[in-house]
Amino acid sequence: MNLFPNYSSRIYGLDIFRAIAIILVVHGHGAFMLKNTPLEKFPWIRLIDGVDLFFVLSGFLIGGILLKMVQDNNFILSWKQVLLFWKRRWFRTLPNYYLILIVNIIFVSTGIIKGRMDQFSYKFFLFVQNFSVPFYGFFWESWSLTIEEWFYILLPVLLVLILKLFPSKKGILFALALMIILPLIYRIINAPQQMNPFWWDVTFRKVVLMRLDTIIYGVLAAYIKFYHKRFFQKIAVPSFFLGIAIILATAYYPNQSNDFFSKTFFFNCTSIGAMLLLPYADSIKSFRTAIGKMVTHISLISYSMYLVNLGLVASVITKQFPVINPTDGLLKYTAYWTIVISSSTILYFFFEKPILNLRDKKFFSK
Repeated sequence: MNLFPNYSSRIYGLDIFRAIAIILVVHGHGAFMLKNTPLEKFPWIRLIDGVDLFFVLSGFLIGGILLKMVQDNNFILSWKQVLLFWKRRWFRTLPNYYLILIVNIIFVSTGIIKGRMDQFSYKFFLFVQNFSVPFYGFFWESWSLTIEEWFYILLPVLLVLILKLFPSKKGILFALALMIILPLIYRIINAPQQMNPFWWDVTFRKVVLMRLDTIIYGVLAAYIKFYHKRFFQKIAVPSFFLGIAIILATAYYPNQSNDFFSKTFFFNCTSIGAMLLLPYADSIKSFRTAIGKMVTHISLISYSMYLVNLGLVASVITKQFPVINPTDGLLKYTAYWTIVISSSTILYFFFEKPILNLRDKKFFSK
């Protein structure tokens, strides 16, 4: 098995984008170990949610694939193409997901980690545990994966139907507009609900119908690159700084769980800020230093890191090895990162990558 990626085929800026996203997520889940240490407030400024970066990047990459399929078929997307697309995506996402889901079931049911088995049901196998209602207490991190999976399902179906009526660029934009507007309307309808920060998080931030638009902003960036490439390249630097400004402004907004903006347009702003970073990230094509290779490695194993860091590492530390003082916390935070990266590397190279190789070489080589 070749353990080294083909660096020439990768866009390093997008590896940076993905690596930063997973670093923010993993740090956020392990930050409790840093209480009363000099790193307690690290990185000392408020930043975007790493999951939002993942969402927008996913939309950008998957959007590019779908747009090429549409363009190559003269603005028609067939069900046969969609089925092939789904097979490729599910080979990428489902094996790891189901493996870690089963491990979570074992860990919770045996008391290795805290969790509520009464919150587990068949819904986790069908990605509907948070489709329209919140869930909590079991395999928390799966909330974002369900949003991704429903994006993979709904956008291609919508493109098939709309492009049958309007086989053009306008048809594509109409589909994207629908998937941006409808979740916003749904959030606005539900905004009058009064809730505390916990219920705001699980009800507005982590429900599929509330958050599908986040990924579509990445698809919109892919559309601009695909059909207006010179403009996409020209705006890379100013777009980057504007994106940073929007991200910081949104991060420092006094988010309140019962504030109308926090339940509605807040999510649009974070998505737009992340989207505006993409032209510059996409312009950074290569970086072959040792640090660059480390970043690419983190990018490669990011999906595995996302799946294992909370339930299988941070939660084990919380339940079995609680932090007893600041020095102990620093040591366990270091161990936490070491275990997350090493276990994710093993999972990627001996499980995830062989399945991807099987997909590409045996079933989908044509």
